Amino acid sequence: MDEPSTSNSTLLRHLTPEQQSAVVHIDGPMLTLAGPGSGKTRVVTHRIAHLLEHGIPEWQIAALTFTNKAADEMRARVDALVPGKQVWMGTFHRFCAQLLRRYASMVGLQENYSIYDTSDSKQAMKRAIAATGVSTSHASPDMIANLISKAKNKLITPDVWQAQMLSPQEKVASQVYPIYQQQLLTANAVDFDDLLLHVANLLRQNPELRSDLDAHFRYIMVDEYQDTNLAQYAIVRGLSVDYPNLAVTGDPDQSIYGWRGADLNNILDFEKDYPDVKTVRLEQNYRSTPNILRAADQLIRHNRRRKQKDLFTDNDEGAPVTLRICSDGFDEADSIADEIVNLIACETARPSDFAIFCRMNSLTRSVEHALRGRGVPYQIVNGVEFYQRKEVKDVLSYLHLVNNPGHDVALTRVINTPTRGIGAKTIERLQGFADRNAIPMLEAARRVDEIDALAKRSRTMVSKFVDLYDKIATKATASLEDLMRYLVQETKYDQYLEKTASDSDDSSPTANIDELITAGADFDRRHPEDGSLDTFLEQVALVSDTDAFDDSDERVTLMTLHASKGLEFPRVYIIGVEDDLLPHKRSKDDDSQFEEERRLFFVGITRAEQTLQISCCKRRMIRGERRPVIPSPFLNELPLDEIKRVDTSVNRGPWFDSVDQSTPSDWDMPEIQVNANEDTSFDFGANTNQTNEAVAVFDGPDDSDITMTPDEPPTEPSSTAAIPEIGALKTAADLMTVNRPPITAFQEGTQVRHMDYGVGTIIAVSGRGPKRMARVRFGEEEHSFRLAFAPLQIED
Repeated sequence: MDEPSTSNSTLLRHLTPEQQSAVVHIDGPMLTLAGPGSGKTRVVTHRIAHLLEHGIPEWQIAALTFTNKAADEMRARVDALVPGKQVWMGTFHRFCAQLLRRYASMVGLQENYSIYDTSDSKQAMKRAIAATGVSTSHASPDMIANLISKAKNKLITPDVWQAQMLSPQEKVASQVYPIYQQQLLTANAVDFDDLLLHVANLLRQNPELRSDLDAHFRYIMVDEYQDTNLAQYAIVRGLSVDYPNLAVTGDPDQSIYGWRGADLNNILDFEKDYPDVKTVRLEQNYRSTPNILRAADQLIRHNRRRKQKDLFTDNDEGAPVTLRICSDGFDEADSIADEIVNLIACETARPSDFAIFCRMNSLTRSVEHALRGRGVPYQIVNGVEFYQRKEVKDVLSYLHLVNNPGHDVALTRVINTPTRGIGAKTIERLQGFADRNAIPMLEAARRVDEIDALAKRSRTMVSKFVDLYDKIATKATASLEDLMRYLVQETKYDQYLEKTASDSDDSSPTANIDELITAGADFDRRHPEDGSLDTFLEQVALVSDTDAFDDSDERVTLMTLHASKGLEFPRVYIIGVEDDLLPHKRSKDDDSQFEEERRLFFVGITRAEQTLQISCCKRRMIRGERRPVIPSPFLNELPLDEIKRVDTSVNRGPWFDSVDQSTPSDWDMPEIQVNANEDTSFDFGANTNQTNEAVAVFDGPDDSDITMTPDEPPTEPSSTAAIPEIGALKTAADLMTVNRPPITAFQEGTQVRHMDYGVGTIIAVSGRGPKRMARVRFGEEEHSFRLAFAPLQIED
C-alpha cells in the first residue's frame, strides 16, 4: 500500500527525515533500528497518532513494551497527541494475562486464575520437587526452576523435553516439570513464563482463534524488540500472518537479557523473516554529549553480533569522560559522595541529577553508607520490594485466596498467620491429602474430617479457619478498600502486627498495611466501573523493578546496570568496572555472554546526558577479605586518549589509619596484561588530562565465584567542610548526620554539647566508621555514644 501524503501533518513538525519516514509508514512490516537517546518513543507515539489520523480504528492497534513505566509514558504522549483514544498499550505479560483471562478454559484454567510472583513460584517449585522425590544433590531447586523457565521460554512442553537428549541436571528438571505444571493447574495458577507459553500455544494450536486475533490486532508495535524471547517472538509472529503490519523498534547493541531467555537473533534476523521489510535507522542522539557518545560507540564496535549504526549528536562537546582509580570500594564511595555533596552545595546540581550504576546489588552498600553519612537522600530502585515485605505479602495472600480458592501457596502462608494453632505437621497432612486427591488445599481443609492422621484439635482449628475464610469471601465483590479493611479486622491482623512488630524496624509494618490499603483505594478511584480484585492482583503481580523509579523526588538514584535500561540522568557514575565483575566471571567462557556484558556497559554509558565517571579499584572486599583486583578489559576499548584520568587511591583519608595494612605495598608492581587474547596492557596512553602517574595493575582473585561482602565502610566525608542540608532523608538516623562535622572531628579533649546533658568533654574514642564510639564526661556523669547517630555538636 502506498503511503499517503502527510506533508501538511502537524505530527511531522520537529522530526528528522528518518523519524518522519518511520512515522508515516502504515502497512507492511517495519524495523526501526534506534540508537540510545534517538527519540524512539517519540517516533512510536507519533506513528500511533498518524495511524489514528488516517482512519485506523483504535482497537486494531496494540503497542507492546517491556516495562509498565514505558507503557505509561507512551500512553501519556499519545493522549496528548490524540486525546481520548483508547489504544492498547502495556507489557507483553499484561497483554498475555488479559488474553488468557478471556480464553482461560482453553488451557485448563478458570478466568480468575492467579499469577504466581517469584516467591510464590519458588514455594510451588519446592512442593513439586518434594512430590517428585528427585534428589537435589546435583541440581538445586533454583537450578531446576531456572532450567524449567528456559524450557518454557523456548516453548518446550514437559513431554517434548523428556524426549530430548538432556544433561543430568536437565533430566532432574524434566521430571519435576510435569508435576509442577499439574500443581499449577490444580491451583488455577500460572507463573510469569506460563503467561507467554499458554498464549503462544493457544495461537499455535487454534488456527481459528489465531486468525480472529490477527484480524483484531492488525497493527502491532513492539518496543525493545531485541529483548524478546522465543515465546514472545512466536506471539507477535502469530498475530501478524494475515495482516503482517508488525513494526518493531529496538537496538541489538542494547540486548542485555540473554540470561533470562532474550534471543538477539529475533532482531538480527527480522529482515530475513520479512523480506519486504522497511528498515529505518535512527542514529542521531539527543541525550548525550559527543564525549560520552564517542566512548560508547568505540566500545560497542568491538562486538561482532550487531547491526552497524553511526551514532552522532549535535550537542555541545561537554566535559571529558572521567576514569577514576580508587584504593578500594570505600575510597570509591567516598569520592563520589563528596563530589555529589559539593555540586549540590554549589547549586550546580540537584540530587535527582545523579545516578550510580553497578553490576551487582552488593556493590551499593558502601555507597549507601557514604551518602547517608553526608545526609544525601537516595533511592534504591527495586520496584518489587514493597510487595515482598512480609506484612504486605500476608494481606495479598488473603486477597489471592479470596479471588482464587485454589491458590495453595497463599493458603499455606495465611492458614496460621496470625497464629491459630495450625502447625507445620497439620499443613503437611493437608497438602498430602490434596495431592492424593488432586484437589486444592482449601478443598482439603473443607474435608478435614476425612484426614484420619489429624488430631481432633487440629481438625477444629482448620475448620475455624475455613469459617473465617468464608466470612471474608462474602466481601469479594466489595471495593478493594472495604475488602482489605474488613480482612485486617476479621483476621485481627492489625493486633498481630502490634504484638510482633519490632521497634527497631526501619519501616512500620502497620504503616505498610496502611499504604497497601491506600493503593487499593486509589485503584477503586481509577477503576470506578471495571475495577475488580483479579485486575488489582494482576497489576501487583506484574510490577517490575523500574516501576519504583521516582523522578519527581529529589534523591540520588542507585541501581544495577540492568535496571538502568530506558532511563537517563544528567550525571552518571558507573562503579566497579573491574574484571570478573564487568564482565562478570561467568561470561568469560562464552563469546555471546561476553558480548552481552559489553552491551551492558554500553547501556550504562549511554544513560548519561552531561557527565560520566567510570571507576575501578585496586582492592575490593571479596568474601570478607581485601583482595587485589584488576581493571575491566573493556576499559582498553574506550577512547583513552581523550578520557580524563583521576587517581584518588593515594588520598586514603583519615579513617585509613585504622584499617589493617598488613598487605604488602603493591603500588609499584608492574602492569600486566588484562586480556589474554589481546597483546595490549592496561595503558591509558598519552593523556594531557592525567592527574597522576600511570596506575599499577594487580593480579585478580582466583575465586570460582565472586561474592561481594560489604565491610563496615567509613561514612564520614573526607572533606572537613560543613555538610549542607540537602533534602528529605531516607531514615531518621540520617537526620542526625545533617549539618554535622565529620566523625573524625570528634577527638579526645573535644568540647561537645548534648541536648539533654549539656556541655561535656570527650575522654575516649574507639572504633571507626559508623561504629566509632565516644565516651563523654558531663560534670560528674559519663555517657558513651555511637557518633554516627549521637545528637552531639562540637562547641566552638
